[in-house]
Amino acid sequence: MPYIPHTQDDITAMLATIGVTQLDELFDEIPDSLRCNTLEKIPAGLTEMEINQLMRQRATQTQELTCFAGAGAYQHHIPAAIWEIVTRGEFYSSYTPYQAEASQGTL
Repeated sequence: MPYIPHTQDDITAMLATIGVTQLDELFDEIPDSLRCNTLEKIPAGLTEMEINQLMRQRATQTQELTCFAGAGAYQHHIPAAIWEIVTRGEFYSSYTPYQAEASQGTL
């Protein structure tokens, strides 16, 4: 499902519906002593490739096993989105469930 951010008009309409004018008003119940305005210890986000490289780098700290895959199936990067797409049944089979009610949500 694609991520579609809310526009400022959407946010204003939602806040008006619940009776507030600013997002900060939603958190008025939280005492200032418990609020954290900065996230100093959280690093900047990484791309999928950077995360993959980081995990591979950390995995080298453990025992590396030999890969016996061949015929072009060597270790290479496959984006997560590709896996999601190719595992969808409608892309690799024309089969549809016999019951119309069951297939309505998948067609």
